[in-house]
Amino acid sequence: MIQSSAPSDPTLVPQDIPVSFGPGDRVAVLLPLPVEGAYDYLVPEGVSVAVGDLVEVPLGRRFDVGVVWGAGDGGIDPAKLKEVVHRLDLPCLPKALLSFIDWVADYTVQPRGVVLRMTLRSSRGLKPQVSETHLIQAKDLPPKLKLTDARRKVLDTLGERTFVGAGLLAKTAGVSASVVKGLVDAGAIDTVLAAPPPMFSPPDPDHPGVVLEPDQISAADDLVGAVDQGFSVSLLEGVTGSGKTEVYFEPIAAALKMKRQILVLVPEISLTTQWLDRFRNRFGVDPAVWHSDVTGKVRRETWRAVATGEASVVVGARSALFLPFTNLGLIVVDEEHDGGFKQEDGVIYHARDMAVVRAREGGIPIILASATPSLESLLNAQAGRYRHVRLESRVGGAVMPEVTLVNMVRTPPEKGEWGRSWLAPPLVEAVNETLAAGEQALLFLNRRGYAPLTLCSTCGHRLHCPSCTAWLVEHRVAKRLQCHHCGFVAPRPEVCPSCGKAESFVPCGPGIERVAEEAAARWPKARVVAVASDTLERPSAMAALVDAVGRHQIDIIVGTQVLAKGHHFPGLTLVGVVDADLGLSSWDLRAGERTHQLLSQVSGRAGRARKRGRVYLQTHDPNHPVLQALKVADADAFLEAETDGRQGLGMPPFGRLVAVILSGTKEDAVRQAGQQLARAVPAAPDIEVLGPAPAFMALLRGRHRHRFLVKGPRNRLLQPFIRAWLGSVKLPSSVRIQVDVDPYSFY
Repeated sequence: MIQSSAPSDPTLVPQDIPVSFGPGDRVAVLLPLPVEGAYDYLVPEGVSVAVGDLVEVPLGRRFDVGVVWGAGDGGIDPAKLKEVVHRLDLPCLPKALLSFIDWVADYTVQPRGVVLRMTLRSSRGLKPQVSETHLIQAKDLPPKLKLTDARRKVLDTLGERTFVGAGLLAKTAGVSASVVKGLVDAGAIDTVLAAPPPMFSPPDPDHPGVVLEPDQISAADDLVGAVDQGFSVSLLEGVTGSGKTEVYFEPIAAALKMKRQILVLVPEISLTTQWLDRFRNRFGVDPAVWHSDVTGKVRRETWRAVATGEASVVVGARSALFLPFTNLGLIVVDEEHDGGFKQEDGVIYHARDMAVVRAREGGIPIILASATPSLESLLNAQAGRYRHVRLESRVGGAVMPEVTLVNMVRTPPEKGEWGRSWLAPPLVEAVNETLAAGEQALLFLNRRGYAPLTLCSTCGHRLHCPSCTAWLVEHRVAKRLQCHHCGFVAPRPEVCPSCGKAESFVPCGPGIERVAEEAAARWPKARVVAVASDTLERPSAMAALVDAVGRHQIDIIVGTQVLAKGHHFPGLTLVGVVDADLGLSSWDLRAGERTHQLLSQVSGRAGRARKRGRVYLQTHDPNHPVLQALKVADADAFLEAETDGRQGLGMPPFGRLVAVILSGTKEDAVRQAGQQLARAVPAAPDIEVLGPAPAFMALLRGRHRHRFLVKGPRNRLLQPFIRAWLGSVKLPSSVRIQVDVDPYSFY
């Protein structure tokens, strides 16, 4: 155990306390553990450390790596303190990153050690790089060297070249490794230890890219002007197809010329495919990539390259925000409105909002880019807190698509030979015209699988997940039923477990597989593909799809939201939204905004080249404000109405919300814990606490869930209230508490 009675105060070091420490000094080391404070250690003889240094320290019977957070608190007898083992050979974490970790912990009501763990999660990347063994031919061959045919192959292969390792040389020469080893032992080949080559080539800011149009140049100049002006937030709003990416590449180039690092956040892995092509075209090399699909070895090397400054540009998912940049000079958040930036597990945070804080702490600019900005960002721009840069037109003279609302009550789908239809006659005719013209169509439905519900036609029994409050989704291609919340998989039963009837289960409602089945039956000569996140397990799969669509090897794409944004398909001129009402009836306070954003984005896939695109939205409620706004392309009117509605209810961004979620394997324990917390709510006249109540997803991954919702005015920080409330009650260890500040999902 650590020889300390309590952690030190984890606040950052004040200016009047030394930031460097020598032998015998007491230092506070924050460890990547679920603890609030740092622990005291002594600096040993022959070692000096500074605030932000990564150090190895003893922790019970093991050793761990932490960060020097400041001076120790002095409350423990030095004789009882253990010593720092050593300082790691890595640059210290900058003060901006330390203050960012501190701020995130305070805002999200999480222990600082848990937030630090998001920076130090690639612990093996902390180890020093291992030198590589290079093989080179000796200047003079030993006079008594016997040259067999195999040895001649090796020496001829080696020549004036250098090989890393004997195995690679042996494989290239077509001989066994023992032949190479014999030449090394004989002195015919010399071995040299050398550091591995750089993992990332530096991007060239002057590498010629696409030629920008006048309005793009104007927007780029505006953004470039902010690169060396300290902290600022710029909202880059541009219609779909306006070339926002090429515009924000220019401030990236400006930051590169200043020898600064750049972070580009994207909400989904699939968005990196065409983005990487554009980056390579503009800067001549690939950037560093950071997301969950990157292999462990590459993640470790990338982490170290970021820490040492070797990686100049990183494009990644939300967790890239916590990488140890030593010289960060610019942050770009692409598709800033996207809900994928919200982390829902562990430390719950919104990467867009935290990116703004990271930029503020570092005194650097940040660019938020979107065709459909979030209401929060738009209001900040209107208030003058954000610079608002707009791109009003598409590049190359392309125009926005024509939007048609298909009234499903007046023109319902007609049943075909394949069974029930999901495509209404106006959309069917539009696809006929598109295919006849040799163009491509996208049928959009944000629902994976074949059918969202499977039930018994005899007794009505519904197949549900045993661990979640959710129906099992049929995936007919994979021949399985699956829960999209916990991943549970099962075969479709042959008989109903409720009534025993055989072959009685029928699918209810469409998923993309069912729509693709109809499309293949309606247009048998068309090449149809169904695309969802579970069919694109790796970025390479998206790259292959983009290539196939670009080569016109696909005529009809049936897809979910993975295709809604960031992709450019020049030959795609028709988008048909199978169910435009999906999401509008949600109890989520952002349901209308999200649906407007999603449908705007997917509509923007149509007609991005020379021919104007068409969009058909199938709906049972054509008078809905979201759909009317899309039809007349009046986003401002919709957002004004959305603003009025939220403001009248005091909902974000005009008020504050915090969700408190209790969960456990035993429902009674969760219910009792909720009642216990309800009795302990502190008195606060301007704060309203709703609940506890069973969550919408009352059972998730085998855990029963109850929720509180804390509501307060915009000018009132709720975190102190939450800490005081939760700290006043001792709940059983079997009940887990999650705090979600600024919740985006209410399941």
